[in-house]
Amino acid sequence: MLEFILDRFGDAETLFALGLAVGLLFGAAAQHSRFCLRAATVELGRGHVGPRLGIWLIVFASALLLTQGAVLMGWFDPAQSRQIAGVGSMSGAIIGGLMFGAGMILARGCASRLLVLSGTGNMRALITGLVLTIVAQASYRGVLAPARETLFGLWTVPGGAARDLMAITGISRPAVLGAAAAMLLAGIAAALRGGLERSRLLAAALVGAAVAAAWTGTHAIAQLSFDPVAVSSVTFTGPATDTLMGLINERTLTLSFSVGLVPGVFVGSAAMALARREFRLQRFDAGSGMERYLIGAVLMGFGAMLAGGCAVGAGVSGGAVLALTAWVAVGCMWLGALATGWMMDVRGSRAAARDGIAGGPDTPSIPLRPGPTSLT
Repeated sequence: MLEFILDRFGDAETLFALGLAVGLLFGAAAQHSRFCLRAATVELGRGHVGPRLGIWLIVFASALLLTQGAVLMGWFDPAQSRQIAGVGSMSGAIIGGLMFGAGMILARGCASRLLVLSGTGNMRALITGLVLTIVAQASYRGVLAPARETLFGLWTVPGGAARDLMAITGISRPAVLGAAAAMLLAGIAAALRGGLERSRLLAAALVGAAVAAAWTGTHAIAQLSFDPVAVSSVTFTGPATDTLMGLINERTLTLSFSVGLVPGVFVGSAAMALARREFRLQRFDAGSGMERYLIGAVLMGFGAMLAGGCAVGAGVSGGAVLALTAWVAVGCMWLGALATGWMMDVRGSRAAARDGIAGGPDTPSIPLRPGPTSLT
């Protein structure tokens, strides 16, 4: 069937369609589940294991379980992924991960969450995401590239077994699947204790399924294509820069998986928001702290390119193939976010005490029932 599709429509068109389909699923499911690494770190940093952390655990565990299950079934070979086969950087994962974690707290959302929120009418997220994308491009090929390359080269790891956690630790694949299943159950329990609707739990699992579907789909196309095809999954900084630069620099946009992914996520999120009457325009105002958003965008743009991916690209997609640098990067994203969140909480509490205002710092909410409230 896939061979017929490739012969009929071509490799680029098929990859674009796959990216679009994965993006639609990811966007709609991420919007409904309110999947957000930043929200999970804020919740944990305030000493609470609840629905936000539960959603993140469900997404991560689902992606890991389904991806490794596909490997066990022979549908996917992680050794062909960039996260395993290419040269990695421990220094990049550490420094970039810390920068990205701090940035997503300041910007009130990671790269994927900003794109999802943009589809719901959030102009703050749209502008912040555009700045993030421009900085990411400058870090990849522009004026910031020399700094990124210097930091990347401080501590590199060769591709292959040196980046494969299974080869490093000797853990078996059934053990990985068992750990992923346990993590999934823990996430479900935390989310249910927080009073989340079951449809949001299912949506979170579908976010993880989108990651696994991208891995298996691009791998299947790569196996049948006569031209080199990158085996990849859901990530946002690279695809966003590819799409933006293609629209700016080229008269016609070259189709690819990443070019289909970005508009797919936007449309999927917008469709879900419209269907659930959650779409509404949100702008910067006097109390928004626009400079905080922009500083966060700069940190995330540079940090993602240095770390080898964003909170989804490195943290979920890279984590699902058990890439060493991806696990280090997402761990440092957590550390950077927890530290930055703590500092902002302390600052907010001191300001409230100084002004004689009851309560603490600005706290985003995750709706336990349907409604228009967003995480930003």
